[in-house]
Amino acid sequence: MLNKITPNLWFDGNAKQAVEFYASVFPDSKIGATSYYPTEGLLDFQKELAGKELTIEFELSGHRFVAINAGPDFKFNESISFSIACEDQKEIDYYWEKLSKVPESEQCGWCKDQYSLSWQVVPKNIEELMKFPNAFANLMQMKKIIIENF
Repeated sequence: MLNKITPNLWFDGNAKQAVEFYASVFPDSKIGATSYYPTEGLLDFQKELAGKELTIEFELSGHRFVAINAGPDFKFNESISFSIACEDQKEIDYYWEKLSKVPESEQCGWCKDQYSLSWQVVPKNIEELMKFPNAFANLMQMKKIIIENF
C-alpha cells in the first residue's frame, strides 16, 4: 500500500526495536523493506551507525510509516500525536496498557509510549460523547478515558 503522505518517525538508534514493538501492538501490521547505512562515506557523528538500519518501512492497521535511525538530534514532542479511534472501553484499555509508559504525560486520553511518541486513545464516538452536559469538564479530569464517566 502506498500512501500519498507517509509519516517518517525519527529514532535514536532504536528504530528496529520500536517498529517491532508497534507491529506487536496493532492488528493487521507488518514490517516491510529495510535500508542500511553504508559502511563508508559517513560523517563522524554517523560512523557508529555504519551497517545498521537506516530506514524501516512498516504498516500499522493498514497505515504506512517509515522509521529512521538518525541519532539524538531530534525528539518526539506533543505537537504531533497519533489518534486511535477505539470501538469500546475494552479497546481503550488495551491500547492504554500497551502504549502509556510516561504517567506524567497522561491527560484527556493522551499518553506517551516508551519512545516518547504521543498517542490519543479515544472512543470512535468522542464527538458524540462531547455533547453530553459537562463532557469537557469530565474529560479534563481523566487521564485514560473512561467512557461511562461522560
